[in-house]
Formats: sequence, C-alpha cells, structure tokens
Amino acid sequence: MSESTTRQSETALLKRVIVRHPRDAYLDQANIESQWERLHYRSPPNLERAMVEYEYFLKLLASEGAEVVSSGPGEGLCMDSVYVRDASIICDRGAILCRMGKDARTAEPANLGRQYARLGIPVLGSIEAPGLLEGGDFVWLGPRLAAVGEGYRTNQEGIAQLEALLADSVDELITVALPHFRGPSDVFHLMSLISPLDNDLALVYSPLMPVRFRNTLQERGIDLIEVPAEEFNDIAGNVLAIAPRKVLMVAGNPETVRRLTDAGVEVLEFSGFEISTKGDGGPTCLTRPLERRA
Repeated sequence: MSESTTRQSETALLKRVIVRHPRDAYLDQANIESQWERLHYRSPPNLERAMVEYEYFLKLLASEGAEVVSSGPGEGLCMDSVYVRDASIICDRGAILCRMGKDARTAEPANLGRQYARLGIPVLGSIEAPGLLEGGDFVWLGPRLAAVGEGYRTNQEGIAQLEALLADSVDELITVALPHFRGPSDVFHLMSLISPLDNDLALVYSPLMPVRFRNTLQERGIDLIEVPAEEFNDIAGNVLAIAPRKVLMVAGNPETVRRLTDAGVEVLEFSGFEISTKGDGGPTCLTRPLERRA
C-alpha cells in the first residue's frame, strides 16, 4: 500500500473493496430453497430480484470511485458467503483469516485467503480451534484503536489470538460483551450495534449496547446517533461509510435517514430486501473494504 492509503479505518474514502455476488453465493433458486431455513434466513431470497438489487448496490459503490473486486464462487460455500466481511479482518500489514462461529461457513476463510494471495495481500495468520472469530464482530474506531465483540460467533480464545496477530497494528483492542438477544442461531455481531460514520461520529443501537462500551465511545469524543427501535429490525443500524459522513444503507428506514441527515451525513439508499433483510446482513456485511484513502 502507498502512504496515502489505509486498511485501519471504517470511514475514510473507500478505494477498493472485495465482494461475493449472489450468483456465486446463492447459485440458483433450488440451492436457496435447500439452505435458507437451516441458515436461519427470515424467508428464501428470490434469486432474480436479489441479482437486480445487488447490481444496483455494486453500481453505487463504483459510482463513488471504489474499485470492486469479485471473490467469485468457491467449493463448500453456502448462501451466507454473500456476507463477505465475516471471513477475515484487515489491517495495514495484511489479512487475518477468521474461524467462523457458524458451522456452515467454515470454508469461507480459506477461500478468501486464496483470493488475497491472488491480490497480493499478505495473510498474517488464521484463527485456530478452539478460537472463534467473525469479521462482523470487529470494528476500527481509530487508526490504532479497535473493538471486538465477544458473543456466540467470537469467543475469548479467538480474541486472544486476534490480539497477538494485531500486536504491531493496534494500541488498544476493546472487548465488548455482546447480549444473548435472540440466541446462538441469530445473526448478531458487534456491527449490529455500531456503524462508524466518521472519526467522531457513529450510528448505534443503545438498547442492546453495554453501558461500559457506550460510555467509552463518548469519553473518546465519539458522538452517537441513535437508531430508532421501530427500525432496528429493518437493518437500519448497519450502514457502510464510503467516505467520512457519507454512507450506503438499506432503503425503508426514514427516521434513521432523517437523524443521519440532520447530523450532516449524506445517505445513499438501495433496495436490499432480498440481499440484506432476509439474511440479516446490511451493506457492511456485503463488503470487505481492502483500501481506503487515509
């Protein structure tokens, strides 16, 4: 990477991102019908409509200047592999391959590791058993400050291994104890509770946020925009910053949009009923940023 780019930010200008298209994750409608219930989707995505939604999502990313890299299909992948963020964590020195807390997703990290080799991104290591770690539980809060959620998808051993692998890249890694909420079968990550919008601004859902973590954010000068309870279930809290105070989010959450806009955040919306709502994965889940402009 050049001196002007970084991987240790959730909010700097997005320059390069890896994705996995529904055609490579869902494969066909018969495959969807065979998987959606055991993967705990709300209902089966319609492949044709999902492809339309996703193409518009990719168009938005490209129109904002991001180079979009396709990870392609892979052996042993399930529908959840469309949520490409979860299989790895990125820092300036390279990638860390996760060990998934959901058994159906075990093939994803190695597949993504092969993609990183093709792209010339070093792999610093992999989380090993009994460690568990998913990328949706990891958030950069500053250039050398990060948080990781401990819950059903990420455990203490996984966090300990992550700390060792990130030793030269962070000054502090904050561990956040996640709530039980809907239990181990639900898709609930740290990024279900927080989406950074700028170095000093984040979108949060406070009713499920630990008090200590919420206080820590405010003590570090991060202002909080609250997701309304009536929109939380519609993926309102999961937004992807494509630049400071400029985000992509799933359409259909007008009060969250109003609150973001009132705070000076520009919002670009996309229809995500098939690709996001049904699988409980918003735009951050659908992407793994590889480079941002520092």
